[in-house]
Amino acid sequence: MTRTITPRLRTLVLLFLAVTGALLAGAGPASAHAALTGSDPAQGVVVPKAPDQVSLTFSENVSTNDDSIRVLDPQGKRVDLGKPNNLTGTSYGVQLKSGLGKGTYTVAWQVVSADSHPVAGAYTFSVGAPSATVASVGDQNAGGGAVGWLYGFGRYMSYAGYIVLVGGAAFVLACWQRGAGVQALQRLVVGGWLTLTAATLWLLLLRGSYTTSGSFGDIVDLDLLGQVLQTKTGAALVSRLLLLAAAALFIAVLFGTYDKREEGADKRDLTFGLAIGGTVVAAGLAASWAMAEHASTGLQPGIAMPVDVLHLLAVATWLGGLAALLVALYRAPADIPVDSTAVRRFSRVAFGSVVALVGTGVYQSWRQLGSWSAFTDTAYGQLLLVKIALVALLVGIASVSRRWTGRLAATAVARTDEDDATTTDSARTESEADVDVEADVDASVEAEEERETVKASAPTKQAAGTADTAVGTGAPARDETADPDRAAQLARQQAAKDAARQKRVRDADPNRFGLRRSVLAEAGVAVVLLAVTTVLTQTEPGRTEQDAKAAAASSSSSSASSSSGGALTLDMSFDTGGTDGKGVVRVDLDPAAVGLNEMHVYVQRPNGRAFDIPEVKVAFTLAAKKIGPLPVAPDHVTTGHWAADGVQIPMAGDWQVSVTVRTSDIDQVTVSKNAQIG
Repeated sequence: MTRTITPRLRTLVLLFLAVTGALLAGAGPASAHAALTGSDPAQGVVVPKAPDQVSLTFSENVSTNDDSIRVLDPQGKRVDLGKPNNLTGTSYGVQLKSGLGKGTYTVAWQVVSADSHPVAGAYTFSVGAPSATVASVGDQNAGGGAVGWLYGFGRYMSYAGYIVLVGGAAFVLACWQRGAGVQALQRLVVGGWLTLTAATLWLLLLRGSYTTSGSFGDIVDLDLLGQVLQTKTGAALVSRLLLLAAAALFIAVLFGTYDKREEGADKRDLTFGLAIGGTVVAAGLAASWAMAEHASTGLQPGIAMPVDVLHLLAVATWLGGLAALLVALYRAPADIPVDSTAVRRFSRVAFGSVVALVGTGVYQSWRQLGSWSAFTDTAYGQLLLVKIALVALLVGIASVSRRWTGRLAATAVARTDEDDATTTDSARTESEADVDVEADVDASVEAEEERETVKASAPTKQAAGTADTAVGTGAPARDETADPDRAAQLARQQAAKDAARQKRVRDADPNRFGLRRSVLAEAGVAVVLLAVTTVLTQTEPGRTEQDAKAAAASSSSSSASSSSGGALTLDMSFDTGGTDGKGVVRVDLDPAAVGLNEMHVYVQRPNGRAFDIPEVKVAFTLAAKKIGPLPVAPDHVTTGHWAADGVQIPMAGDWQVSVTVRTSDIDQVTVSKNAQIG
């Protein structure tokens, strides 16, 4: 039986690893869930004198530390005075040193959003006049890199462990109470507990490095771990560990006292008690996610968190119960087979879970998206469409399983009636089947013995001859069972017979065989669905992304209005078509008059963060006078900022300003906009 099952389970494990790796690798750094919606000084502006402080405004409350907001002068030296202060609401400011000179200053920020995800960015402003700067903030990879990948994998394993733990226990209590004595199911549920516990400890250790430096060395920094324990996410992880201790007691009772209890009123009372206690523990574990992630911030958190708990419980009951059913169908012993009644009960439980899942999912989608356009215009919406498609596919396969269940139940009833009428014939048929099985196994055993005889060494043959001589002289024959090798061989033969007999009985029913196949297909889709869901929890909600775009556009307008009179600002959206090719490019031309001009080019992501791309080119064309294109190659100043002095505009007119943006070695696009210059 093991040889038949292992390849299928191995395929499922490989599918799990492949999908997890592909999705986590494709996800890259954790997307920002708090967006920068404003700053003072604003991005790209030129102020007449140095400000006393720099303030940043985010779309939600964030957590900060001493290095959350850094201000660097043109030489790359820090000129801020330490930890930022919460000014008002979602605005945070840091004081600057006095006596700052002229030039371009870089503001780099890295904070943790209210839903536990790190976010970083940078921009520049100038005092007096722009200048070259050597300040570099590098590729701010908050939540990314190897530590980010490991943290994402830990999140996946924590979800998987929770689903298997809760769903497996629910399947035993609500659908198949005899399964409490099946070792395969016991190992499944205990494995879920161990996975969730190990993943929680892993996330707790990685958390400090994940939200700050991304360095492996910081994983064992006890001071950083102490800071994590004081955060909302740290408290949630510690609470999860405490609840897992209660879950361990629940498992001990379920597979110990409960399994040994005889049917009757006492067992019914214990079933009720375990159901209540298990539900409380499962809801508490689900709340450890809800209290620290998307549901805890944004719109209607008081409603969103209970809905999120219900959503997780429904997912665990459905998908975890599916995993338990799969194990029961493949690994349950012949004397405790999973019956059609248990399958029908799970079918009803799964249907109720799907109804709850759809209801809570609709609310969550409305809350996180806010508009129909966010389905296609944001990464969160696109991932959500994939998740919806997978859920629909899973429900479709589940309907096939329901049909197999109905046929299995009908066959069981018909077989019961037939057994009552023809008990003797059934016994004879079973005996004949056993004889056939034993004949097949004996044939294979004889072939194996013949191969072993051929491979036997000369000393072995001599020993055999000596044994024959002993028999001929009347000496006592050696007992074959006294030879450990021979005893082991006989045990293997008997195990092969038993396995073949169980397989023959198990595969004789085409309805049970079809049910196992459809449930296996459900489990495969569920693995992919869980991976997509994990990435979705790390993706910026569509509502936040669209709000950030609107704020960035408003900030650009404010920057343009605050520039000196006669200056020109053009904003153009681009999409190079690559995996990370969308953004907005802004061209500032001052004084936008005939003669020499100063030009600044800023490239931003859709959420307003600075976009560090390989190359930007600008060209000016006056089609009415057949002048141009006049190329300009600006110099790279800092992340997302290019500049050029002495841009010559020969005459006034309606000029076409074209910007070529290259985001990779092969992905580039040219966008343009007309403007009156001179």
